[in-house]
Amino acid sequence: MNATTHTVPRSERAGRPADTSRGPARTRGRRADLRAWGAFGLLTAPMLIGLGVFKYVAIGWSFLLSLSDAQGTIGLGDWVGLDNYRQLFGDAVFRTSLVKILLFTLFIVPVTFAASLGLALLVHRIRRGRAALRTAFLIPTAVSYVAASLLWKMSLFSGMPAGIANMIGGWFGMESVPWLQTTSPPLYWIVLVTLRLWLQVGFFMVLFLAGLQAIPAELYEAAALDGATGLRLLRRITLPMLRNTSVAVLMLLFIAAFQAFDEFYNLFGSGLSGSGTAPVKTPLMYLYDTAMSTQNYGLGSAGAFVLTALIVGVTLLQGRITGFGRSEE
Repeated sequence: MNATTHTVPRSERAGRPADTSRGPARTRGRRADLRAWGAFGLLTAPMLIGLGVFKYVAIGWSFLLSLSDAQGTIGLGDWVGLDNYRQLFGDAVFRTSLVKILLFTLFIVPVTFAASLGLALLVHRIRRGRAALRTAFLIPTAVSYVAASLLWKMSLFSGMPAGIANMIGGWFGMESVPWLQTTSPPLYWIVLVTLRLWLQVGFFMVLFLAGLQAIPAELYEAAALDGATGLRLLRRITLPMLRNTSVAVLMLLFIAAFQAFDEFYNLFGSGLSGSGTAPVKTPLMYLYDTAMSTQNYGLGSAGAFVLTALIVGVTLLQGRITGFGRSEE
């Protein structure tokens, strides 16, 4: 009878485990991970330090300033608690600025939304020259608000007979009107709305175009076989499929409206609009005058947090109403 020969590995005869390479391999892997994390920390440290110091530390310091009497200095003064906030809401100018910006927001947001969506639908239907039209409408977004405001103020709506708006009105027998002065009705709202539309419509049109191009063509083909056309397609397919894009556009429009400053300041701050007293002042204009002109940094910081709370509250309310962030299920 032949016995089966069984060869015992040398490593087992020596009393050692068969695989001796796992230990050094694991050590090398740990060293590689440490080097990778070290390189990551070295490359991101300048950005993280700058972000922490110039954003989060600055926000915390500004909140402390809003609770102290800080005039003429950004150093913490005497602790006054909520007195700055009480003084802020006790100022009729600040309350008026909140009312004005709310009215401006309630008007400019739906108008810009409708104009952007309408232009996107028109451009999307065009087969030839779509890129040229998209570029033409997008160019105004590259213009600064300051430059556009000065163009509107000194050329289009200067209030002089040679101004473009008054010149066109003169062709139809209209008299020259002071567009940027407090009149009845307040014509300066036309200047503000047309300026904001010219600057923003192209950008949001491109967002809607991206949403329209993401809608599968098969949906329209199936609906066409069922006899759906025109407004029915818009109501049943286009608008529901643009829901996420529409919610994002609304959120951006609300935030941009509450942060309005450049056009208001350059149109009404000085010059042709009068003696420098703005007929409509936004909260940011009030904060600029308070923090920069009078150097009351405590009161200015309080106003900044009130405006931030207003923007966050409106954004959360809009998200709650539109269901932003909820799953489709």
